[in-house]
Formats: sequence, C-alpha cells, structure tokens
Amino acid sequence: MLAMPLAMLFPALWAGSKSRITAAAVAAGYFLAASRGLPQSVATFFGTTVWAGILLWFAASISFVAVHAALWSRRRRWIAIRYLIAVALMAIPPFGIVGWAHPITAAGVLFPGWGWWGLGAAVVGLAAMTMRLWPVATFVLACAWLWSAMSWTFPSPTDQWQGIDTSLSASLGQGNALDQHHALVELVLERERAGAKVVVLPESTLGLLTPTVARFWTDALAGRDVTVVAGGADIDPAGYDNVMVAVGARGAAILYRSRMPVPVSMWQPWRAWLGENGGAGATFFADPVVEVAGRRVVPLICYEQLLVWPVLQSMLHRPDTIVAIANGWWAAGTSVPAIQRAATEAWARLFDLPLVTAFNR
Repeated sequence: MLAMPLAMLFPALWAGSKSRITAAAVAAGYFLAASRGLPQSVATFFGTTVWAGILLWFAASISFVAVHAALWSRRRRWIAIRYLIAVALMAIPPFGIVGWAHPITAAGVLFPGWGWWGLGAAVVGLAAMTMRLWPVATFVLACAWLWSAMSWTFPSPTDQWQGIDTSLSASLGQGNALDQHHALVELVLERERAGAKVVVLPESTLGLLTPTVARFWTDALAGRDVTVVAGGADIDPAGYDNVMVAVGARGAAILYRSRMPVPVSMWQPWRAWLGENGGAGATFFADPVVEVAGRRVVPLICYEQLLVWPVLQSMLHRPDTIVAIANGWWAAGTSVPAIQRAATEAWARLFDLPLVTAFNR
C-alpha cells in the first residue's frame, strides 16, 4: 500500500525516453510488472499451461503500451499535455477497460482525505514529473509521501457494517450446495449477534440467483434485524450478470449489476458480434451508487477494483461507504489480490470513506 507512490516515477521515465521505442519499452515494463500475477492466475482459472497466461498478459498490455507510445514526443514543450491525455485515456473506456495499476491511484496514499482536491494535486504531480522540473516535483511528492506514511490509518467500516472473508476456493457458490449455504448463514448470524446490521459476503456467494436460493436466505434471516449483501449471478437468455444482492427478512433484491466484469473469462463481447449467447454483461456506467440500510454505497465487484472510472464515477454521487467484494481463488498466491486491496483502500482513504470488503480465496 504505502509503496504505491513509486508509480509516480513512471511519467518521468516515459518522458525522458530518447526514442518512441524506448518509451514503449518503459510503458511495457511498467504495465507487465504491475500485472505480473496475471499469467499464473489465467492458467489457474482456465486450467491451462502458464503459456496461455503469458500470451494474455502481453495482449492485455497492448492498449497501455500503444497509448503511451503514440503520445510520446521528443518535443518537451507539450509533453505534459500529452501525458495527461494518456492518463485520461487509460482511466475511461475503451482503453480504461485494461487500465490496471493506474499511477493516479497513488493519490490516496499521497493525499489521504483530500478528496477531489487530492486527485487534482496528484494529476498536477504526474504532469510535473514529465517536465524539466521533475526533481522539484519528486521532492514535493516525497514530502507528501513521508507525511502520509507517518500518520497513515487504514480505512475501516463501522461496527454495524462487517465483511466476512472466506477460504472456500473454487467451491464458493458452485452447485448451490445446501451445507455451504447453512455454514455461511451461521457466520452471518454470529456477526448479527455481535451487533452487525449489515454483513457483506464475497462475490459468487449465492451462486445462481434462483427463487429457491432467495427463499432459503430470506427464511434463514426471518426475525433478524440484519441485511446481507452478497455476490451472485443473474441468468438471462443472452448470458448472465455478475450482481450484488441485498437479502433480508423481507426478501432479496438485486442491488447492482457489474459495470465491468473480468474481460475474456467473464465479459466476452465477441459472442454477440458472432450471434452467440453467453458471457457476462457489462453496464459500464450504470448504478454508480446503491442504497443499503439507509446509506449510499459505492459497489465494486472484483475487477472493478483495479480500474479508475468505476470508483470516480461513484464518487460524483457523494456516497457514504465503499463495499468491495471479490472471488479471487484463481489468483491465490499471486500479487493480484494484494493489488486489489491496495487500490480499493487507497480510494477509500483519498475520499475518507469507510470501506467494507469481503474476499474469497
């Protein structure tokens, strides 16, 4: 987490490149290092060799490298503007779909609690790093980094909002096993007896969201003053949506449909182009804020925690809490889960919001 501001050095290395090829190599080195956990994660998810993961790893870097190579210039006069264009392009679709490890995420570590002003200060800092005064910018950012590290506190939820991490690997939500649902209900009730009003469970917890599953959880929570927020999948004739569901004694309802599921493994837009069904839907800009127990919540499901636009779009609506869920069994033992957590915590600290997480590994 506290090492994230090192990413602010990237624009200085990029701008100082002597040729477009060198600038492309710098961009490739940054992106591939930041996403180094992808090859093994892909191999685990698809049950293939690591070579398939390496191929996808390099394919994912193409957008980042192409944008930075195209915008690089020997002329230093406009280099800052060119870099800010790259920053914007990698933050929003379509390029932002693979905008992982965006340097702007470090704003939460450098300027915790500053909100939009902190984001603006980080943008200015990134631009300054491409100019000849980059040593001065480095000194100023280093001072901000040191000050932040001395007073750093991790974002935490209130006592009445609690997340539960699980270690159920790929079995979570698979086959709607009754014993698994019973075990998860008992975990929720333990938290409810300890005073929790909202309990958050990981992505995929509910499996396929059927009337039977909804009824089971509604009956299990009957007479209880607790709301469960959990992940599931809502099936339709064209495919499915990766969703966040609120369940309580009065029933179950879909709160949120993922704006950006994981490309390739979940989001497969080429199926529609070929006239085929299947794959997860992407809403891109829908439902930036949802309401849970009277609070305005930023919902982030798995892959969205690695991107920029979902969280910034949500922050425009003045939320009260961030709820981040993930099912990262396929990335266990890699850097991916740690990067997800670090990015989400950084955004929560930047905007000084409570953070509730629930991850399965």
